[in-house]
This record gives sequence, C-alpha cells and structure tokens, in this order.
Amino acid sequence: MACSIGSEIVVYFFVPETRGRPVEEMGGLFDNKVVFCTGGSGSICSGQVRALVALGANACIVGRNHDKAKKVAADIALVRPGSTVLGLGGVDVRNYESVKGAVETCVQRLGSIDFVIAGAAGNFVSTIDDLSVNAFKAVVDIDLVGSFITAKSTLPHLAASAERARATKDSSESPSLTGGRIIFVSSTNYQCARIAQAHVCAAKAGVNALSDCISLEYGPRGVTSNVIAPGLIDDTEGAKRLTDPARRDELIRSVPVQRLGLIKDISDATIFLFADTGNFVNGATIDVDGGAWRIRASGAGPDYPNLPSRNAQRATTSGVSSKI
Repeated sequence: MACSIGSEIVVYFFVPETRGRPVEEMGGLFDNKVVFCTGGSGSICSGQVRALVALGANACIVGRNHDKAKKVAADIALVRPGSTVLGLGGVDVRNYESVKGAVETCVQRLGSIDFVIAGAAGNFVSTIDDLSVNAFKAVVDIDLVGSFITAKSTLPHLAASAERARATKDSSESPSLTGGRIIFVSSTNYQCARIAQAHVCAAKAGVNALSDCISLEYGPRGVTSNVIAPGLIDDTEGAKRLTDPARRDELIRSVPVQRLGLIKDISDATIFLFADTGNFVNGATIDVDGGAWRIRASGAGPDYPNLPSRNAQRATTSGVSSKI
C-alpha cells in the first residue's frame, strides 16, 4: 500500500518483518535481489513487483506489448529512487526461445534472477458449447505452457540464487538471505467447477500441479515453488472485464470477510513467500480470496441452471476470443 505525502512516496506492507512500518525504516528487505515476472504489465503482477521493488529489489517485467511493458516498468521504478526496472516487450510466453532471450537479457543487465513470478494469463467467458478447440488451447498455452516455459527458462538461475543464499547465510551481504523462489499466479477457479470457465479451470489446475512437481524436484536444491490463488480482486483488468457492476453488492456478500480483494492482498502474500517468513513454505497454495471459494464451491451463481447467453458472453469477452 502506498500513500503520497507531498512529493514523497511512503509504502507500507503488513507482514511480520515490516509490522506496518515505512519502507525507509526497513533497510531494504530485498536489497540485491532481482525479480523476473511474466505478465508484469497486468494489474496484479505489476502490484507484486512494485511491492518487491519498494523493499529493495530490482526487476524485469515482460509482456507482449512493448509500450505497455516500458510504461509500467517506468511507473514501478518511481516507488524507490535508484531502482532498476526493465520492461521487455515482444515476449511470447508460449515460445521458449522468446522467454529464454528475455531471461538472458535480465541476467546480463541485472546480474541474476532470485525470484520469479509466473503470472501471464488469458481469460474470457464462454460456455463449452460456444468454446472452440483453438480458444481452449489458447488459454492452456498461455497459462499452463507459458508457466512451464517460464519455469524451464529460469530454474537454473533460481538454483544458483538458492546456492548463493545458502553461502551467505552467515554473512551480512543481504538482509533477506533468501533466493531461489518461484510463485505461480493461479486462481481459486481450479478448486471447483465454474460456469463458462472450463478453459481457465483446466489450465489453472495444471499450473498448480506443475508448481507441486517443481517443489519436489527443486526443493533439494534450495528452490521453493508455491502458488498464490487470487479470488476476485477489485480494480483489476480481469474484474472489470468479467464481472457485472450491477452485482457488486451481491459479490461482496458472497465473501466471508465481506469485501472484495485488493491488489495489496496479493502483494502481501508475495512478500511473505519471498522473505525469510517463507523459508519453510514449499509446494503450497495460498488462497487469497477471503474464503469466497468455500461459499461459491460450484461457482454456479444465482441464475443456475440458466447459462450465460452468447450476447452476455460477447459483452464480457476481451482480448482472447472464444471463437479463435
């Protein structure tokens, strides 16, 4: 969470290390660390990276759009004077060589990769009847295959980072003493079926399984792999595109804590996993949804068994088409 006092930006995070104190009092929780993030131009992932940069990290965010990646990177860099945030556009997470090239650029310019956030994703509303095979495959390719490619490209660097963290454990080189961490941004959709989201549910279930496998194979090398599964996060591109504003109050009532999620909630979970607090957390999924999925277990909604009409689907679909 950030607030502006005059021309000064003061950032607060509520995790054990910070206890709500301003960043300038923290001595740089993530000094000398580098985070690589796919989907970094999006609302949630840019918030995650912003929090890490505010606490001392440098970063590289990648995406398809050149201008957007550079613009978001420049905006993130403002949170901490002297930070370096690269915005690399033209990167397709479905293409191994494309992601590998971005990883190499990040390492060449920033020196290492200590943390990875795999957050590139695609979504739209479509029932199975109206969902083409190509559209289903498009989401799986971005969410699941893209997550695998991101992991495949960065895991050697994460293993090296974990080894460095172990070697400097008794020194004062880094106040964090952590490295070799990867977070996959998933969704609570994978835990239960949801109407008009078969493509997303299938892809996110695969992402979670991928993270679990990485936690077993790379845990002995000091690398931890975990999932953050957001629920409905307010004021994000996805929430604006996929929800009906007229049902906002109804959505809030469906969350046990009686509010929608904030980007800050995801950022705080990210800090927890990447900081010393997350040292013994591996192969876990942290649901950040206020407990909502336990109430909306089937995701059927109040109109069930009536399914969304094709017109309603078109009204809420953006970016990826169900007819690809």
